[in-house]
Amino acid sequence: MRALQSVRFAIAVVLGTVMFATPVVAGPAESRARLAPLEARIRAGEFGNIHSLLVRQNGEMLAEWYFAGPDEKRGEPLGNVTFTADTPHDLRSVSKSIVSLLFGIALQDGAIKNLDTPVLDYFPEYADLRTPERMKITLRDMLSMTSGLHWDEDTYLYTDVRNSETAMDAAADRYRFILSQPIDAPPGTRWRYSGGDVAVIAAVLARTTKMPLEEYARIRLFEPLGIAQFAWLKDARGIPFAASGVRLRPRDMMTVGELVFDGGAYDGKQIVPRDWIVASTTRHADVDPGQCGTQYGYFWWIVPACGAAPAWFSGIGNGGQYIMIVHDLNAVIVSTAGAYNDHAKQGLTRKMLAAVREALGGAAPPEH
Repeated sequence: MRALQSVRFAIAVVLGTVMFATPVVAGPAESRARLAPLEARIRAGEFGNIHSLLVRQNGEMLAEWYFAGPDEKRGEPLGNVTFTADTPHDLRSVSKSIVSLLFGIALQDGAIKNLDTPVLDYFPEYADLRTPERMKITLRDMLSMTSGLHWDEDTYLYTDVRNSETAMDAAADRYRFILSQPIDAPPGTRWRYSGGDVAVIAAVLARTTKMPLEEYARIRLFEPLGIAQFAWLKDARGIPFAASGVRLRPRDMMTVGELVFDGGAYDGKQIVPRDWIVASTTRHADVDPGQCGTQYGYFWWIVPACGAAPAWFSGIGNGGQYIMIVHDLNAVIVSTAGAYNDHAKQGLTRKMLAAVREALGGAAPPEH
């Protein structure tokens, strides 16, 4: 599976199923009735190795289903797992969206002052990299994956050291590895999927908050949300895998989704600044060209409204991990699955999500 192609296809399929459907928000009873047959289809294996599906609409949980199947912990096989409400799961690249939330909190805390600060200002040890060209790369460019630095997570599998993220994880100094990459395009002009950009932003968070990334996440995000059970997987040197290392229960993924749906507020308290939620889920780069093309915010995927199709945004992770927010349907959808690095099987997950959207929107999708 090629990471970028898989995510692009995921968005294209989920968007395409509602392209010509007028969103009609169903009532709770109607939505439950429409969703109900889906559970049996999942248990019958129609959508592959699905581990959980949670659906919340109009503030009411309509589905919270758990299944069984093989799983892994960032590549480490866990065998066949019977999932329950208390079983943690890899978020994979949904972790990037968690990093975005933390960045917004750090801005509010005053730890970070300006998105247009050159990123190398936070890495004084790399004085040799402070060339005029590299000093143009800002935090904003990293957050929108438009740093212009050479990066390729698409051509090679993550098991291949030629994959940029895999090579980064194996490097003696991951931040020098990232920041010394050739400059392929002027900053801010070209989008390229990059776990390296995420790793640099995470390092900036740790340095400016003077706190390990996972500790800052615990104190400023997870504990205020009532999330006590989480893990942020680390490399052999104790550095968190910022782009793909978070593990949460699906219920807690839903809590994060509800936080974002509600503009960063939870239980009457503003956890993440509202203006940051707006900024991070607003277009800052084009992933695909065209009027209806996929866009990218600050570590969030965005699909604009197109024709009758509603806009939506999501954190998306390898294997079928989603936190999807659809304001036009008043809905948050969470899925976990075990289709890691398998493009065809992830297509089954996307078909399931399309069926969920159809149930919530009350419109039949066109044939594909």
